[in-house]
Parts: sequence; structure tokens; C-alpha cells
Amino acid sequence: MFAIIRKRHIIAAAAVVLVLAMLPLGMRGFRAGAVQASAQTNPNWGLSFQKEGETPVGNASSDYLAQYNAYYVGDSSEKKIYLTFDAGYEAGYTASILDTLKKHNVKAAFFVVGNYLETSPDLVKRMVEEGHTVGNHTYHHYDMSKISEMDAFRQEMESVETKYKEITGLEMEKFYRPPQGKYSEPNLQMAQELGYTTVFWSLAYVDWYQDNQPTKEQAFEKLLPRMHPGAIVLLHSTSKTNCEILDELLTKWEEMGYTFGTVQELIK
Repeated sequence: MFAIIRKRHIIAAAAVVLVLAMLPLGMRGFRAGAVQASAQTNPNWGLSFQKEGETPVGNASSDYLAQYNAYYVGDSSEKKIYLTFDAGYEAGYTASILDTLKKHNVKAAFFVVGNYLETSPDLVKRMVEEGHTVGNHTYHHYDMSKISEMDAFRQEMESVETKYKEITGLEMEKFYRPPQGKYSEPNLQMAQELGYTTVFWSLAYVDWYQDNQPTKEQAFEKLLPRMHPGAIVLLHSTSKTNCEILDELLTKWEEMGYTFGTVQELIK
């Protein structure tokens, strides 16, 4: 199952980054009037970075997402970062990532799948003990945009909730990230009906290929100039590069005048 989850994650996530790669900094390709239509016809979450240091345009607007209790960015008037990690499997870097977060007193959100809960319960417990949020990334990491029945959607979500409670003894906080960034309007509605806040992102980069990790310079090239107030940052905890640069990266963001918020603050 480990290999299957990993393969699905890598292949499908590539589709998301293809969107990102096609929309470089400075491109004006998204028209405001097309944003909502794109949200209904394109199941891949995508971003267009219009100007350095400013909020990118998503293929769904903040107002459109808000009606379903969904977010891709926080308050653009605050120099605050919401740091999140997707955790499809454990590659040996999460303990170090947690050490760095503790050093900077940063509380992050880790969106986990069933495989992660099954194989790394001690790390999940540590996340909770150190004040991080563990979010729902579905049990099997399916393309949820293809699931139209509530029973099937609920099963993917509740299976994660059940396993999380077995590990921690706690009810899971209801924050959801669609696997691979694939979604549909019915998915957003179903997540909302189940009490979830859906969390997309406004800053990410290609960081998950185990055999082709970005260099430190390549990572900073994406993660520094594109930083913007209210950014919801997506990093993968499977990335060796992320593990190695995180201390310096957090320091650089702090030197840029940013503080760190929690996903709970998004809904306030």
C-alpha cells in the first residue's frame, strides 16, 4: 500500500504543478470573470502569480470558496503565514521538521492519509502533543472530484477520523485538503455538510520527487519572492530539501517581517 499511495501522490500531484508551471510570475493569464467558471470546470487547483509579493489568483476566488467554508489564502492585510504539510507517507524527515518548528515556535497543520496514520502513529502523537493540527487528507488519497455520492465521500473522511481517534484518543479537528488539489463543487458542499473547512494553498513548489529534489537555491527562488501576506503554504514532509532548508527558510520569512498563524485562525 505504501508504494501505491506514493505513486498515486506523485503522478497526480504532477498535474497540479503542471498548472503552476504554466503560470509563471508576472503572467496575466487568468481573467477575473473566468475564475468562478474555472472552479466549476477544472478539477485541478491552480494559481497564477501576477506580481511578486502579492496574492496569486486562484482558479476559484476567495468569495466563491467562502460560501463552502473553503480557503486558499488568509487575510491579505496581515503579514502572516499559515504553514501546512501534506503527509502521504513517512520518508524519515518529519521528526527533524518538528524539531525545527519547535525551535521557531511555529504551529503547522499536517494533512495526513490513512497510510501515514497506520505507519507513523508516534509521529502523529508528537504532532498533537506539540500543538500542531492534524488535518484530513482522506484515507486512500483518491481523486475526490470523481466521487459524487455522499456515502463514499463520508467513508473516506470518517475512516481517517476513526484511525486518528484510535491513535490519539481525541476527535479530529475538521480541516480537509483535497488530495492532489482535485475538487468539485459537490465535493466542497459535502465537506461543508460534514463540518469541514477545506484548505487549499496560495504558495507551493515542486518538492516531492524523491529522486529529483530541488536544490536549496531552487527552493528559495520559489518560496521567497512569491511569499505574500496571508499565504497558505503547502510543503511536503517527504522532501529532503524541505527538511534541510526549513530552519533557514523560517528565519528568512521572519526577517521579511512575517509571523505564523494557524489554520484555526483562518476561520476567525
